[in-house]
Amino acid sequence: MEIAIIFILWIVLLFIGIPVGFTLLIAALAYFFMGDWNLVYASGAQLIDGINNFTLLAIPFFILTGTLMNASGITDRIFNFAMSLVGHVPGGVGHVNITASLMFSGMSGSSLADAGGLGQLEIRTMRKAGYHDDFNGGLTAATAILSGIIPPSLNMIIYAAIANVSVASMFIAGLVPGIMIAIALFITTFIIAKKRKYIVLERVSFKVIWENFLKAFWALLTPIIIIVGIFSGFFTPTEAAVVSTVYALFLGFFVYKELTLKLVYENFVEAMKMTGVVVLMLAAIEFFGQFVVRERVAIKVADAFLGVTENPILLLLLISLLLIALGTFIEALALLVLVVPVLIPVVTSVGIDPIFFGAFVILNLMIGILTPPMGMALFVVSRVGNIPVGTMYRGVLPFLIPIVVVMLILIFVPELSTFLVDILK
Repeated sequence: MEIAIIFILWIVLLFIGIPVGFTLLIAALAYFFMGDWNLVYASGAQLIDGINNFTLLAIPFFILTGTLMNASGITDRIFNFAMSLVGHVPGGVGHVNITASLMFSGMSGSSLADAGGLGQLEIRTMRKAGYHDDFNGGLTAATAILSGIIPPSLNMIIYAAIANVSVASMFIAGLVPGIMIAIALFITTFIIAKKRKYIVLERVSFKVIWENFLKAFWALLTPIIIIVGIFSGFFTPTEAAVVSTVYALFLGFFVYKELTLKLVYENFVEAMKMTGVVVLMLAAIEFFGQFVVRERVAIKVADAFLGVTENPILLLLLISLLLIALGTFIEALALLVLVVPVLIPVVTSVGIDPIFFGAFVILNLMIGILTPPMGMALFVVSRVGNIPVGTMYRGVLPFLIPIVVVMLILIFVPELSTFLVDILK
């Protein structure tokens, strides 16, 4: 009975618009008032334990790196380089959208940062080329999820901390799924563009491609520095986050010379605000987790799933349906920290690799933020692109289909996500 009351309270708080971190705290406090715990000890100790993790120090630095990259004019340079590379292909500006997001994903680590940072520029350019807003908005939202999957993904860092697995392994596990999604979006864009007879841009000379590459080169080094540095043992993932921030400052001040002290201050403040949201959520979920542990929620969920099937493929399909459904109205980060502690015992009991499961969970959460009616990426792109939400709903559906197909392929061939991890061990 207590479990039902607490979960109903939590869902009601979510639907009336209270931030997720506070809903978890309120629900947990309500549970403790219903029980006999020492509330002062529980709240103080568990809130601190929720964020007492060295790995989580990477989060504010990767967030800061993304905001500094945006402020340094790097998005324009990446977009222009992508335009010179693929602008001449049928559906060219759509392919530019995908390529730019693929490049930017190695710097921002956040899907919503991608949607907000690149989205306005991408949509404006596609409109000038005569593309329809349903296509512009749907593709921009779909490409934004690449930043949630391709390293240095903040989702990967948080999953690694919760599931007690290697951050470096999680980064590598996201590479192939991310590239598969990009390829699927390229194919879909090509088909839609041919059907709608969108204009094709002129092919530019190699000289122009080379000039744009040189302008974007130093920014494009960021993900290479992070990945190579981690796997060479030169620094840990947390240290890599600090290095990427210092590198972003170096680019902004000395290479591109577009950063000012005022901009740095504003970006530090913005990064602190975003970090505060994440930290509150992580602390709250640890607090809320005590209710989950005491009421044996994880065991009950495991029994419920395993009572239906112990087949790994069917189990993953069931979990996928659950995550996508929840992801349509719960923010991806909140859902990640909420469900992973509960689901890890379920999947490990049937032999599913926790590294693969991390990539699988995050992909499903990314599908959730694209799924109408409440997908968060749809509202972000709607706002930055001034596109009606109804148009966003219609536009994203053709791009959801290939992404779901990629997810199904991974369920049946999980080695696609983990073979690079095994090679690099």
